[in-house]
Amino acid sequence: MDLGGASWGLITIVGGFLLFAVLLWAVLKNRKSSEADVQRTEAATRELYREEDAAHKDDNSLGT
Repeated sequence: MDLGGASWGLITIVGGFLLFAVLLWAVLKNRKSSEADVQRTEAATRELYREEDAAHKDDNSLGT
């Protein structure tokens, strides 16, 4: 018995469903950040800006 295109159709449907399930899982898993994560990110950003500002001020003091 030759299924012909039926096997490809089944593989396409199952593959599409599997891709959808994995994408849905990834979106739901990464959806919400905890408050601690947000605070840590904000603190790191402020520190980075502070360091870049200090380096820029050092460059200006050299007369450039």
